[in-house]
Amino acid sequence: MTVLPTPASPPHDARWQQATWRAGVRRRLLAWFAEHARTLPWRGTDDRYRVWLSEIMLQQTQVVTVIPYFERFVKRFPTVNDLAEADEATVMQLWEGLGYYRRARQLHAAAKVVAEQHGGVFPNDYDAVLALPGIGRYTAGAILSIASGQRLPIVEANTQRLYSRLIASTTHPSEKEAANLLWEFAAAILPRSGSGTLNQAAMELGALLCTPQQPKCLLCPLRSDCAAHAQGIETKIPGKVKRIAYEQRAEFAVLVRDRLAPKYFVYRVPAGERWAGLWDFPRFGPPAAQSIDDAVRRAGERFGLVIELGKKAKTIRHGVTKYRITLEAFHALADATPESDDHRWLSPEELKALPLSVTGRKLALELAKAEG
Repeated sequence: MTVLPTPASPPHDARWQQATWRAGVRRRLLAWFAEHARTLPWRGTDDRYRVWLSEIMLQQTQVVTVIPYFERFVKRFPTVNDLAEADEATVMQLWEGLGYYRRARQLHAAAKVVAEQHGGVFPNDYDAVLALPGIGRYTAGAILSIASGQRLPIVEANTQRLYSRLIASTTHPSEKEAANLLWEFAAAILPRSGSGTLNQAAMELGALLCTPQQPKCLLCPLRSDCAAHAQGIETKIPGKVKRIAYEQRAEFAVLVRDRLAPKYFVYRVPAGERWAGLWDFPRFGPPAAQSIDDAVRRAGERFGLVIELGKKAKTIRHGVTKYRITLEAFHALADATPESDDHRWLSPEELKALPLSVTGRKLALELAKAEG
């Protein structure tokens, strides 16, 4: 029988495999957290719903940005059932401006699953949590370790960086072997009880001290344990990833006003398109439109409008994924057409009640000023 070799771990300091080293790290980390932990609205609770909500909101988003969104969300939807029973427009409007809108749609879908399959009680079983829309290994571990004390590891941006430096793993965590090593470390560093506190402490230290640029090593309680600091390579870990080559892109929005009333045409963005589930003014970019004239023609064809183009209204520059977009918005006129669930003619005041994209909201505010 041929025995396949076990894949070698990436280069790293192996002291973490010693129980005494791990015990010291845990002790110092927890002592630091007890003194320096930030007061956050989702801490100090065993409500799995609230911990779940915070973890979804915190994905790729800074804490200071999340706090007001979290507070508004739990005030409007204090339980999973409240969220499950809400209409999508209300959920999306409360999420508006937080970005990565797929998170909101998956959150809403998961709440419905909890209501229908778990009696409105957020599950306490790892596999059941992992099966919910929008929840992966890290999020499931975070929810159940923090809210239920289960001994589950987590590896996210902050702990990934902290753990890589502690063991001087010089291979970027995007590599499978390095990622597996960090998950192994994250499991080994957990105490027999209190895993949620340890996980939060590690995330907090990574966020406040073990930062991506210029880590505050002199203030770090783990500097004597940190192999990267000892070797003087803490700023080189976890290393650089390939920079995104941003593409310049021109897009065109058509602010179509009813000829007879101060109402504007908006539509619900369908699934599969950017900002799906939100409402927007007709907008097009390449390859569908290379100019505002192309955009007007496309809008007419798609929505059955006979559009008279007017003056430029506003230019907005913004970024979406790998694109740097220049959005040129123009006023236009058309005869109102029948409304539907996905197409409406609304005044600037009425637009306030709809969930819009960030740029759509800026355009709506401009229209409100213009209508005065």
